Amino acid sequence: MIGHLRGRLAAKHPPQVVVDVGGVGYEVEAPMSTFYTLPAVGAEVSLHTHLVVREDAHVLFGFGTERERSLFRELIKVSGVGPRIALAILSGVTVDEFHRCVEAQDHAALVRVPGIGRKIAERLVIEMRDRLKILAGPAFVVGAGGTANVAGNPQSEAFSALVSLGYKPAEVTRLLQKVDPAVTSTEELIRHALRAAAS
Repeated sequence: MIGHLRGRLAAKHPPQVVVDVGGVGYEVEAPMSTFYTLPAVGAEVSLHTHLVVREDAHVLFGFGTERERSLFRELIKVSGVGPRIALAILSGVTVDEFHRCVEAQDHAALVRVPGIGRKIAERLVIEMRDRLKILAGPAFVVGAGGTANVAGNPQSEAFSALVSLGYKPAEVTRLLQKVDPAVTSTEELIRHALRAAAS
């Protein structure tokens, strides 16, 4: 199991980043909450990781805080919630917002996340209520601060990232059209689109 990576941020194409550790490039899938805190390409980055082994692939997921990784690990234990849906949840809501949704039994907020229907939302609220107690505590960000534009067209990068999170292309187009034209960075485009999806 790979539990932690520290190295040079070689590339970031949301929701995927590449971390160069001693000359080996690790491809890591990260939620948008982690992506927003990443430093510029070329800077040192440190991520908590979780390795998912499938028959056809080994997929490494990275998180800026231990709380995010802990929530991810609890989410994938819920029936019907795989790593992709767990990543989408962490991209759409913060750990604290997820806590509030569960405590308030706010199914509607969870249903707005792509891939989550009413039944899964209800299951999440029921099954996660007790598990969330272990996730209490302050967030600890291990990645360096700062942001930088992703190489390439920010609109295209944002579009690809949102589709990767489970949104339908037509829905992504609609969400991006709602974003203020003054917003030009990939990270901010994604952030504003996700806010629009949750409203």
